[in-house]
Amino acid sequence: MTASGRVVGFLLLGAGLIIGGGIWIWLLLGLHSGDLESTGATLGFVFSLFFVIPLVGGGLFFVIRGQSEAREAERISEQRRLLDIVSTRGQVPISDLVLDLRTTREDVGRLLNELVGRGLFSGYVDWKKGILYSVDAAKLQGQNKCPNCGGEVALAGKGLIKCPYCGAEIFLSGG
Repeated sequence: MTASGRVVGFLLLGAGLIIGGGIWIWLLLGLHSGDLESTGATLGFVFSLFFVIPLVGGGLFFVIRGQSEAREAERISEQRRLLDIVSTRGQVPISDLVLDLRTTREDVGRLLNELVGRGLFSGYVDWKKGILYSVDAAKLQGQNKCPNCGGEVALAGKGLIKCPYCGAEIFLSGG
């Protein structure tokens, strides 16, 4: 509904404003020419609101919702691109990800955490070297050592584990 919701919203907004504007101009002209009394014009204005308010309100709803869904679709697209890049290359310098995704280092970290939270990524990051490694979760689950430095860590469950020795962040997608 991203693009179509916004289009429908703009159409409803336009229809509401055109219909309301047309009715209100017609009422003002009738009032000005003397063909319509003020009570009739007031009643006509009130009745016109029964058409205008739902059209404009519905239009605003669809525009706002369409914009929100467009932002969410863009975020999912960024996650998909990140996952594709890392899965294809196996290890990627974070600086390359920042350039490829046209984002910041912090955003790359947020995207990774979102992917891990959804169970879609496992691997580890060496922030000091600035490299992201994609590793099969099964390989990580069977070990008690950091894949970066070999230090003892407890790899279990799902989520993020930080190596106390080298500071690498190990992402587990399931257990």
